[in-house]
This record gives sequence, structure tokens and C-alpha cells, in this order.
Amino acid sequence: MTDLSSPRIGVLALQGDYERHATALEEAGAHPSLVKTAEALTDLDGLILPGGESTTMLKFLDRNSLFDALQGFTRHKPVFGTCAGAILLARQVSHPAQRSLGILDIAVERNAYGDQRDSAILTLDAEIPPATGPEPVECVFIRAPRIASVGSDVKVLASRDGFPVLIEQGHTMAATFHPELSADRRIHNRFVSLVKSAKISQ
Repeated sequence: MTDLSSPRIGVLALQGDYERHATALEEAGAHPSLVKTAEALTDLDGLILPGGESTTMLKFLDRNSLFDALQGFTRHKPVFGTCAGAILLARQVSHPAQRSLGILDIAVERNAYGDQRDSAILTLDAEIPPATGPEPVECVFIRAPRIASVGSDVKVLASRDGFPVLIEQGHTMAATFHPELSADRRIHNRFVSLVKSAKISQ
């Protein structure tokens, strides 16, 4: 029988605030594990790709022989990308263009909201299952990318100025903000639920 009590969810620990993601996962009922090598992906039920600087993150992935391993993992297991992590998951990246894992059917524009000085903490309405309607969520934007377009299978859970900032596609999630920097755990709770759902369907 599949054990759903505490799924093992990795956090890519090459850049970004991966420790806060690990804390959020623990508070959401998961068993977090920091991932720095391809071998560390073994036996994980899901994975978070945290924020950071996406071009630098790509260099780290290549240096650690992780890019191909991540591409294989994210095709079959739940994954949640935040900020730079969302960029890595996108099928198309612009401003400027760069390589990505191509897992999510979204097109992303890098640094669309300006530089560090243009960072913001906003309260936005979000429809995060199991909620049946919009509820306010604190969203911390830091050099945020913009999701310019989404495919027909992508669910938009929250938007900013008409552009999606929190989305789902199957068992995969992405946010252009940093939910780990908020005390609100509803978004991490949702990802843990997706991981558990994926384990049931295996």
C-alpha cells in the first residue's frame, strides 16, 4: 500500500532560498530533502525548483550534470518551480531567450517587472484547491518573470495585472513569486497534495 503520510520532496539546493522551501514543506507535512546531485533525485516523490538567477542556475546544473537528470525527473514526477524555477520549467523563455526544461506549456519573459528595486509584496486573490473560490494570498515578487501566455491545459490560480502568477498543469505548479517567504503555507500544501495524488496514480 502506498504511504502518503509524509511524501519525500526534494528542493534543488544550488541557489535561492532552498532552506525556507524545506521548512515550508515540513510544515506542509512532507519530508524535505536537499538536492545537489543527480543521485539525490532517486526515490523522491516530487521536487521544488527554487528562485535565484536562471542563467546562473543553468550553469550550476551543467556543472553538476543535473540538467538531463532533471528533465527526466520532471517528465514523470510532480515539480513546483518558483521565480527562476518557473523559468526553467517553461516551454519558451524570452528577454533574452535561454534553454529550459520545456515541461510546462507556458511562455515566460525574464525580469519583466524590472530589477531588484522594483520588487514588491502584494496581496492577490488566488483560487488554491481545495478552496472553492478566490482567497487573498501574500505574494513576494523579487525580480519576477512574467508568464506571457499559457496553453489550454494550464489552470491559472492567480494573476497580477492580467498575467498569470500562479499556475498548475497536471501535477506540476509554477509561481512567479516566492511563497516560501510568506508564513502562508496554502501553496506548499497544494503542491504536497499534488504529490500525494501522483503517488496514488502510480
